Amino acid sequence: MENDVLELVEMLYTMVTEAWGVPLGNEKCIVERDKVLNLLDEIKAQLPAEVAEARRLVNARNEFIGNAKREAEAIRKAAEDRARALVEEQEIVVAAKTRSNEVLTQAENRTRELYRVANEYVDDALRRTEEAINSALSEVRQSRTNFRAAAGAGQSQKSGASVSYMSEDELKD
Repeated sequence: MENDVLELVEMLYTMVTEAWGVPLGNEKCIVERDKVLNLLDEIKAQLPAEVAEARRLVNARNEFIGNAKREAEAIRKAAEDRARALVEEQEIVVAAKTRSNEVLTQAENRTRELYRVANEYVDDALRRTEEAINSALSEVRQSRTNFRAAAGAGQSQKSGASVSYMSEDELKD
């Protein structure tokens, strides 16, 4: 009869509670020795198996708890690493945006400066060209005046006729 230990203990308890009491013996009773010994032998036989099973279950439970703790620690560490990486990434993005704004501002300032310098250079070149043209125009007018004077003096000596000169406005047309 393969009963588990708790059933055997329950049977022993029932046997003692239902046993006949001894006259004038407070709390004493009469039980069948063979039946009680047989139950106790069965309990002794099954108890090591039950204890071994209980130990196996406790060890399995402890192993499960240990694995769960290790897994929880790994998850926590991974979450901390991810959070740290996100914070660093955020800091990198902020730094990159700041640097980008600085580079853009420098480029805009440099562009304005180059534009100003280029305008000054072109204005100066045009001024010098204008001065050179005015100087050349003055020289051409002076040469024409000299030429007319020389041509007019030579003609009046040859023919004695009067020469009329064209005005500068007529020459321009």
